[in-house]
Amino acid sequence: MKTETSRRLVLFDIDGTLLDTQGAGRRGFHAALLDIFRTTGPIDSYRFCGRTDPEIARYLLTAAGVSEDQLAADLPRLWELYLGNLEEEVRDRPPRICPGVIELLDRIERDGDRLVLGLLTGNIERGARLKIESAGIDYSRFRLGAFGSDHEIRDQLPAVAVARAEAKTSHHFKEKSVVIVGDTPADIACGAPLGARSIAVATGLFTEEQLAACAPDFLFGTLEDTESVMQAIGEELGD
Repeated sequence: MKTETSRRLVLFDIDGTLLDTQGAGRRGFHAALLDIFRTTGPIDSYRFCGRTDPEIARYLLTAAGVSEDQLAADLPRLWELYLGNLEEEVRDRPPRICPGVIELLDRIERDGDRLVLGLLTGNIERGARLKIESAGIDYSRFRLGAFGSDHEIRDQLPAVAVARAEAKTSHHFKEKSVVIVGDTPADIACGAPLGARSIAVATGLFTEEQLAACAPDFLFGTLEDTESVMQAIGEELGD
């Protein structure tokens, strides 16, 4: 029997989890940084995965000697230029949907009275939407989200998502009723302060062995085994 206490908030990362954007974000960032700041900082040696967009920009530009005053003044222009670059990138080379994603989203939506589908991503919100839609996924499938534009620190984003879910559903989501699905150690770690359940998937840049070392609650090579992932989300748990 389904009960109100068995509801789940299921939050997906985007890059490497739902989609492979084939470097579109990095290329869009690179061009925007050069146009506005005339530097990219140490971009060639910096890993974007698991970071928020504001965190990436701040790190690269601070490393290049850009002042806080200039950052504050020019970051809004950076985002507009980045989004324009990203739109061109994904138009020319649409993102690839990771294996099993559509089937899993369909399965979650079939239990929409109990499973609330959302996003938890370091992308700024407009970039997240652009990536999702350019892959041919209906953005409205996700009832809510928490984004890099909400907070620069990724560990703050789960609480943002939970607050939005609770406002939308009038249900209190706590501990293991919050499920975060992602492909990086940052996805695994960010829900720990809330006691959230973590599901790691090795469709990004990290191997199963690397992700296992971060002790996720569940680990999959891909999201193709829909029923096993659903069991990890908690469909079969009675609470």
